[in-house]
Parts: sequence; C-alpha cells; structure tokens
Amino acid sequence: MIGLKLGVSRRGWRSCGTCARCEPLAGPEEIERFETDVVAGFVLARAAAGLSDSTIRGDVSPLEQVRSWFGRPLWDMAPGDADAYFGKVLRAAPSGTRLARAQALKTYFEFVELRHKVVIHQMTGRAVECPIDEMNRPRGRRVARLRIPPTVEQVGQLFAGWRGELATCRKFGPTARNYAASRLMSEVGLRINELRHFCASQLYFSGMGLIAIQETLGHAWIATTMNYVHVHRTHIEDAWITGGDRRRAAEGADDVRWNLRLAAAHRGIWKASELQATLAEHGLVISAGKMSGLWSGHPASLKLDDLDVLPAASTHPARGRPDRAETPASPVQP
Repeated sequence: MIGLKLGVSRRGWRSCGTCARCEPLAGPEEIERFETDVVAGFVLARAAAGLSDSTIRGDVSPLEQVRSWFGRPLWDMAPGDADAYFGKVLRAAPSGTRLARAQALKTYFEFVELRHKVVIHQMTGRAVECPIDEMNRPRGRRVARLRIPPTVEQVGQLFAGWRGELATCRKFGPTARNYAASRLMSEVGLRINELRHFCASQLYFSGMGLIAIQETLGHAWIATTMNYVHVHRTHIEDAWITGGDRRRAAEGADDVRWNLRLAAAHRGIWKASELQATLAEHGLVISAGKMSGLWSGHPASLKLDDLDVLPAASTHPARGRPDRAETPASPVQP
C-alpha cells in the first residue's frame, strides 16, 4: 500500500497531495476550545489515577507557565522550542524548577499522544511529538536505582556487631541512643523521615512557631515545613477555644471576682434576702434565682444599667465609695 504524505497548505487546508478532495483545518476558536477540553481531560485522568490535588496542581502549574511563554498550544512545541525555553528562559533557574517543568511536559505529552494524537492531526495537520528528548532533557539528579532490602540474617548481624561496640565505644551515651533508636525503627518499621514528621507535628502542637520548626529541621523553604506538620481534625475548634481564652485573659475577665458578701457584711447584711431588699430600695429588682447567682459569686447575666445600682447599694458607709473588689469593671456575659 502506497503511503500518502499529508501536509498543510498556506491557505489553511489539509491536502493529501494526490487528489482534489481536501478538508479545511480547524479555526482558532475551535482549537482553543479543544485545548481547554484536553487540559480538563488531563486533570481528570490524573485524578482517576488516584493522585492528590496538590500533585495534580504541581503538574498543571508548570504547564500553564510554559503555555504562557509559548503563546500557542503546547502540542505545537518542537525540540527547538524546548531548547530555547530551557536554555534561555530557565537558564539561571534552580535545577528543581527545570526538572519539574520538564517532567510536567513529558507527562502531558504522554497523555496527548495516547488520547488525542489522531484528533490533533486531523484538526491541525501536525503529528504530536514530545519536545523533551535525550539531548535537551534537564539534568540534575540520577535515575533512582532498585534498592533491595537486607535479609533478616544481615539485619541481625548488623545489630549484633553494633551491640558489641557498646562496651568499647568512646562515647557511650550517643552510641547507645543511636543503637536503641535504630533497633526500635527496625522492629516497628519506622523510618527517619516519618519520625521527622512526628517531631514537627509535636513541636507545633507544643506551641513552637513554624519558623523555629523550619530552622530545627533545616528546611530551606517554609512550604516544606508546612508539609511536615500534620494537625488533628479538631485543630480548628481547639484554635478557636484557645483564641477565646487568650482574648479573655488579655481583657482581664479571669481576674474579675464578685465579692458581694464582703461588701454586704460591711453594711451588716448577712443574708441574700436582705441584700435583695437593699437593691430593691435603690431601684434594682432582682429575682430569687438571679440573686442566688450574685450571692454565690457566679452571676448568670447582668445588664449595663445594673452596674450603676450595685456600687450605690454596696457602698461602704465609712468610705462613701464603692470597693473595687465589689463590682466588675465590665459586664459579665452569660
């Protein structure tokens, strides 16, 4: 079967070169809508693969930045365009940034070639090909090698030799600490990175700030430290309660103490009913239940107008002014 060479003419028509039957290429608006659908399908496919939202954002964000620089759909990128982008635009960028964007492009082109390669060729006449190859692929790290875990006999031999060194080591304290920690991690299956996550979370719960935790763990970026801190489900409620307690302590609400019994004793009043009658003489009528709360030192509620009557009713006869310990400086909230 003779292969047909497909090409794009200058007038925007797809021509096979052997017949007069040609189809017009898709317009800019149709291509723009299709590009939006492709990106949406890429996000949905990554979500279907079980990736987290942060990982998907890490894939899409570099694509948006490359798309903004390129000015055209990414499937139009050629190896020369990738050379210009990574060799000029990202020349001075950190190796991690270069690697992340190169990997995002490779992942996106794998999706496009698997799902939409034929449709893109029909619409634009272009064969999709990843612009990242072995010549322009950013370097910066080695390919991870296969690591085979040691056998049980090898692990036992390691700890046996380590335990024997405890008797002849120069510094027993650090050596014993390292041996005990390593043995514990070996028995329960913990890793150093998991312990760092646990320590970061415990330091945060204990009140240490994120900047201090960052310096303790030796992180270069605060965002890395935030990924190490894991909070409980009740963290928001606990923070709300703690903030309220802090506000009340700053306003001095915890320092307010009712001492109506002492003020009443200065006037010879020893019963709650007698104080209730005295307050009624000054125009403040209080029910028996509310009076019980005032007399016990735990008032349920109090109006602002009541604060003007209480000092007058509990004035010391010798001083002629209310005692500061008798009434609160601010109304008591229920």
